[in-house]
Amino acid sequence: QVQLVVSGGGLVQPGGSLRLSCAASGSIFSINAMGWYRQVPGKQRELVAAIASGGSTNYADSVKGRFTISRDYAKNTVYLQMNSLKPDDTAVYSCNAELRTSSTDYWRRVWGQGTQVTVSS
Repeated sequence: QVQLVVSGGGLVQPGGSLRLSCAASGSIFSINAMGWYRQVPGKQRELVAAIASGGSTNYADSVKGRFTISRDYAKNTVYLQMNSLKPDDTAVYSCNAELRTSSTDYWRRVWGQGTQVTVSS
């Protein structure tokens, strides 16, 4: 069984920083893309940032220049460094990984639990 464990999040003042971590564990053969999503009540979940197995990244326009996604391949962990946070960044953040549990397995998407990020003075 595979699980993604999210850590980080919390309350921060506007202009502050937070770092989220998402560690994949269990029977993992390989991981393709990993990403961070966020959702506020009443709105659809949106992609914040993603990183491919080769290291290429993409970001939502609203976070470009402020957020950085990175990955530790040895630890099967993805990070989201969030700087210059704004109240509009307030949301529940969750992570996602596309992975296989064996060489013959199909690619599957696994979700980690959400963590609340609140940006407020």
